[in-house]
Amino acid sequence: MKKVLVPTDFSENAKHALHTAAGIAQKFGASLNVVHANVEAAYVPPLAEYTGAINFDMMDYGAAAAEELFAIKNQLTQTPGLEDLKIEASVEEGYLYSTLERVTKAEHCDLIVMGTKGATGAVEFFVGSNTEKVIRTAAAPVLAVPHQSGDFKLHKVLLPSTLKEDQKAAFEYLAKWQKHYDFEVKVLYLNNPAGFSDETAIEAAANALAKTSGLKKVSTFVSSNTFNEEAAILQFAASNQVDLIVMGTHQRKGLSHLLFGSLTEDTVNHSPVPVLSIPIH
Repeated sequence: MKKVLVPTDFSENAKHALHTAAGIAQKFGASLNVVHANVEAAYVPPLAEYTGAINFDMMDYGAAAAEELFAIKNQLTQTPGLEDLKIEASVEEGYLYSTLERVTKAEHCDLIVMGTKGATGAVEFFVGSNTEKVIRTAAAPVLAVPHQSGDFKLHKVLLPSTLKEDQKAAFEYLAKWQKHYDFEVKVLYLNNPAGFSDETAIEAAANALAKTSGLKKVSTFVSSNTFNEEAAILQFAASNQVDLIVMGTHQRKGLSHLLFGSLTEDTVNHSPVPVLSIPIH
């Protein structure tokens, strides 16, 4: 990992995610790219009679955001253990999800870390959260950090998986993290999508994926909840006191997303612990 991208809106939630991102970057010896998306610019109407006032407002906004970013850089580099962290900061114009997609590709970022407050009820169904949209479009894995989560310390990691061949990408990515964090992995198999004959076959498949991916300290569990996969994941995470949930996502869009939804996005919206989503294709 060489670059970690973290968006900020200067809220307390974003600051919590920023410190998580800084710690991860330090662990991996990566640089930190801090981005503030000027969402207001996306809504500015292109009317000539208002151009002067709009430019003035945007200049003020940009200057204020730049000052905030400068203060963030100073604060981080004065934090014990982060003195040598390389930090780049910028103000970008546009919607958050499209800004992050563009910057991730242009800067070749390896991970996006962002704070989330989730979404529930009608807001979740009709609008969704910013984090959902980023996960669905991101060109890199996304670590969603809930505002109520504590320090980012990894001892137990939960990996819900179908154990199909495309899940190897999630196993491999997690194996890279295990070289920097000493954690055990609990693989949770849900609803037998691969059609295994019994639990012995399930465990053998999980072990095979772990071995070829270089993932260690793996134990396998089979969920008995066949009706609500999200509830099964969150219940298992709570009862086993895991520090992180890692999930592969197919990044469904359009009609496919409307019809089938996304288990990863639903879990992100409701999880009290960080969720790392990894694109798989």
